[in-house]
Amino acid sequence: MTIHLRADRAVFRFSGVDAHKLLNDVVTGEIPATGMGEGEVAAAWALLSPQGKILAEGLAGHAQDGLYLDVHQSVADDFLKRMKMYRLRSQVVIDDLRETHRVGFAQDEEPDGIRFSDRMGPIDMGWQTIAPVEATSAWVQNDDFYQAERIDAGIAHQGNDFPANDTFAHDIGFDIIDGIDFAKGCYVGQEVVSRMKHRGTARRRPVLVFGVDAPAGSSVVAGGRDAGTIGQVLDGRAVAILRLDRITDPSAVTVDGKPVRVALPVWATYQFGETTPED
Repeated sequence: MTIHLRADRAVFRFSGVDAHKLLNDVVTGEIPATGMGEGEVAAAWALLSPQGKILAEGLAGHAQDGLYLDVHQSVADDFLKRMKMYRLRSQVVIDDLRETHRVGFAQDEEPDGIRFSDRMGPIDMGWQTIAPVEATSAWVQNDDFYQAERIDAGIAHQGNDFPANDTFAHDIGFDIIDGIDFAKGCYVGQEVVSRMKHRGTARRRPVLVFGVDAPAGSSVVAGGRDAGTIGQVLDGRAVAILRLDRITDPSAVTVDGKPVRVALPVWATYQFGETTPED
């Protein structure tokens, strides 16, 4: 079995009688209340600012009487600080597992131990596994394979493709790939998410960009106008979060002055050239 280390992910464990309620009341996703951590689908989620911008995002799975959440290392300290603040007097224990556990990705077969199905809406990526550091020595010690798979699927990740407090949940397609539970009650930033859904004001969306010869963060220009920036680049491919209304001619898009090819993810329900009402 091949497991690829995702070294840029930090793991936290939430346990206690109020753990599920805390998370369900704070983040966007449908947080699992039960589960053995042996193959259940992990829930995509985001922690938003009151203005609706993503502060942290990842997957959540239930195992061993606790909830395991992963975030990008760059926002781990802020995520922990905020969750301790939201905890208040709730009966919740938050364990910082950054020193003791690692996140891995497997695709060819289901791994042993704590593992969750990494499924984002219609996209079945494979398996996320969480293991003690001492059990990861045989893992492939880089995540290029995982990054290539998720870029090809059009899945944008914080830290790799966009910074904290810059991007709305709709901008990365969370409303389409099951990262938002529209049926549950309020959570932080919920009013902004609900308004964007009902008014149809999502202007930026994930777009696949091919033939890139420029670093992450480079501007994507369409019709002479800045449409957004590319994320992590791997083998000339990247996910960019772009203004759809500015891509009226997909054959006339450049990055760093060089022509590129753009396409929509297979799960996209949006189109190039779409305009939205003013919010």
